[in-house]
Amino acid sequence: MNAPLDTTAYVISPPGIPTLPVAGSDKLFPIHRIYCVGRNYAEHAIEMGHDPNKEPPFFFQKNPDNVITGGSFPYPDKSKDVHYELEMLVAIGKGGVNIPVESAMEHVWGYGVGLDMTRRDLQGEAKKLGRPWEVGKAFEASAPCSALVPASQIGHPTDGKVWLKVNGELRQSGDLNQMIWKVPEMISYLSGLFTLVPGDIIMSGTPAGVGAIVRGDRMEGGVDGVGTLDVTVV
Repeated sequence: MNAPLDTTAYVISPPGIPTLPVAGSDKLFPIHRIYCVGRNYAEHAIEMGHDPNKEPPFFFQKNPDNVITGGSFPYPDKSKDVHYELEMLVAIGKGGVNIPVESAMEHVWGYGVGLDMTRRDLQGEAKKLGRPWEVGKAFEASAPCSALVPASQIGHPTDGKVWLKVNGELRQSGDLNQMIWKVPEMISYLSGLFTLVPGDIIMSGTPAGVGAIVRGDRMEGGVDGVGTLDVTVV
């Protein structure tokens, strides 16, 4: 969802500001950047062929305008192997640099649920060639997301089932307490590499069970205590 802008000062019409809705209100959360945590659940790291004890989680980015909220995911071009990855979203409401772990949660505005849709075949080719992953991760509509819920309403969840069904069949099932890097550690680490600002989103990693989807599939998922997501592949 994009918020409108005053276009009178621009030589071309600028795109709107990517936003996420806030649950239970007509307010919008403006998106600055989207940081994604890789291999943050041990079983997922193993299923992807990596050792979670030897390789700490790492971060990559999606584009803010990759976010969609309409309930339909358009199957992308140039790929025949598109995978789902269900994740909890962490929305940053207060920026900072070199944020201590002990105070990191003061920077969280709220939480949501998102899908890190991945062109796995293109990602695999990029890995083999030692190239960046944007073609596999940061394509149009690659981040279907739920509305955000303020932390003032739900607190800061550290336990809760993370799950995804495809056509009614359970494919992913994990728990927030299985994350290798917890939310305060993610924020602290990221803020040492980038200046975090209000509007940043962190996709906190996915549990084991990732797999391919095809047109017509229905993906239903959620994070207990946070929210749910219902997306059809078109």
